[in-house]
Amino acid sequence: MVWLVRFSYGSGYFFLMSFFFLIFFWQGCLIGAIEKLKMLCSDGEKKLSFCRSIKDGDLVIVYEKRDVMKAVKVCETSVLQNRFGVFKHSDWIGKPFGSKVLSNKGGFVYLLAPTPELWTLVLSHRTQILYIADISFLITYLEIVPGSLVLESGTGSGSLTTSLARAVAPTGHVYTFDFHQQRAASAREDFQSTGVGSLVTVGARDIQGEGFPDEYSGLADSVFLDLPQPWLAILSAGKMLKQDGTLCSFSPCIEQVQRTCEALKSNFRDIRTFEVLLRTFEVHEGKMDSCQGDEGVSVGSPPYKRRQRSSEGSIVQDSSSSPTIKARPCADARGHTGYLTFSRLKCLS
Repeated sequence: MVWLVRFSYGSGYFFLMSFFFLIFFWQGCLIGAIEKLKMLCSDGEKKLSFCRSIKDGDLVIVYEKRDVMKAVKVCETSVLQNRFGVFKHSDWIGKPFGSKVLSNKGGFVYLLAPTPELWTLVLSHRTQILYIADISFLITYLEIVPGSLVLESGTGSGSLTTSLARAVAPTGHVYTFDFHQQRAASAREDFQSTGVGSLVTVGARDIQGEGFPDEYSGLADSVFLDLPQPWLAILSAGKMLKQDGTLCSFSPCIEQVQRTCEALKSNFRDIRTFEVLLRTFEVHEGKMDSCQGDEGVSVGSPPYKRRQRSSEGSIVQDSSSSPTIKARPCADARGHTGYLTFSRLKCLS
């Protein structure tokens, strides 16, 4: 004890006090992090996580094969019938997402969580939708992060809105508008089913004619427009944005882009337009098509380990060879979808 007192008044006093300060500081940070984690976990409405068991009433994506998936709402008394057999929903309840379940015939499907990517592939097309290539690009270019406030018009089928909700979670919010009352109501139901209902507010409003509600003036980090005449909403969108906020307009025709860019020049800067084209490839093992050359040797055959000459002098190819990997573009590659025009609100001088 005496030694500790002497040490505290010696050259090690500063070191000892710094050591205890660091201990208390990191202890406070750890307690704060734990409390924040408890808060997020206890708030089921804000938690976009599917690491849980499937319950009665949940929406699941039933994966049959790569290009065959469907959204199914779980009901304990219901069954799913397809070419693989009959699947009882009651067998799904309690299983974690990603589980493989068997039918009465021994066939199987996978039960996947309704992530924004999968939801885009299975949702009902009430309107033309944006796909993953455009969605990922615009979320990055609009600088959308957790906590952002985003305004969108129009909602349509809700493909983009679901991804926006995940991007702003857990503390941000998406306010989306569609002029069609029934379409807005259907989208609202879909957002509840996919677990993003608390992060999205759906309104029925004609943004082209009325503009965005004044209550969001100066509050939005980003604005997205998917309208037939987006130039009519540019002035209202500029009023909604924070200083240096970002705007994106999606249009399928270049003539729409031209008029939109003209409207943007007055209050926006850094105006850029992109077209995102995605090319997918099929990669698999297989035999290459062979054709006979002038000397009877196959052209385009897989490489062989060695070649031997027979007594007659003709070439005999060794039958042992490694598998051939073939790669080619998918025949159903998606072409033009639309143009994305980005701009940034001018700062006040």
